Amino acid sequence: MAGIPRLNGVIKALEAKKPTFTAFATPDVPSAIAFSNNTDYDGIVFEMEHNPWDGPLLRDCLQYMLNRGQIATSGSISPLVTPMVRVPPNGNEMAQFQAKQALDLGVYGVVWPHISSVEEAYNAVAACRYPRLQDKSFYEPAGIRGDGPTQAVRYWGLSQHEYYKKADVWPLVPHGEILVVLMIEDTKGIEALDDILKNIPGIGAILIGEGDLSQELGFPRQYDHPVVLDAMKKITQTCVDNNVPVGHPHVNASNVQRILDEGYTFLMCAAQRSLTGLERGLELSGRKSSSSVTTEDSEPSY
Repeated sequence: MAGIPRLNGVIKALEAKKPTFTAFATPDVPSAIAFSNNTDYDGIVFEMEHNPWDGPLLRDCLQYMLNRGQIATSGSISPLVTPMVRVPPNGNEMAQFQAKQALDLGVYGVVWPHISSVEEAYNAVAACRYPRLQDKSFYEPAGIRGDGPTQAVRYWGLSQHEYYKKADVWPLVPHGEILVVLMIEDTKGIEALDDILKNIPGIGAILIGEGDLSQELGFPRQYDHPVVLDAMKKITQTCVDNNVPVGHPHVNASNVQRILDEGYTFLMCAAQRSLTGLERGLELSGRKSSSSVTTEDSEPSY
């Protein structure tokens, strides 16, 4: 693949053993445009688990992330902000069609919610790979992605032959550009995680779903509760022991140092919302006092 740069910026950072910074994004055109211009992010994840699955809308979002000025200035087809998607099915549903459709549209990574077993993890990675003969290298997990990448080929800016070479999962295939992120969100997943990481190659990162996990543990959204932190520590340590990047979904200015110190390398930082005109107007008109008007990191509701 000489002459083609590393296309996936999230993989590029992880490959260099550096933390990577991403965020969940609402699947709409304004979000796509905003994130495409915020090049401090390595990537974004269009949130389509809790939002409706809408393939045409995802296609529009991907197209609006293309910025011809940025492409011309950089001289590279590598996107400055790498688009990925969180698909709607839970792991135990084994419904891989949304992943196939998202990949065919051109995303560079798929986040799989609620993975709790080796079988579910295998299916998630296999869904992001094309089939190959059993005697070929990197056979497992055996790919089940159907062939039809016409839109993805155009979006990536490659020939079809080049796309087939690059459209595989990293780090199993070193030059692969597709990142498979599995979410561990329950105690069953924690118990299975070591077996998952030891037996399923091609997992790019583990992302902790601390919202659902804290719900099961009896302390919903109490992210600093010792019981929740202890469970998250078990996930983190298992990932570190298996040399697999681990992600935190709620990174902000108050916890980022702790998160880095604990070994997280896939950091999801909510986009900062700044409504200065509105905030200042509310203050000056007496609607709100200056002490109650703040600008802080927004946290997704999922």
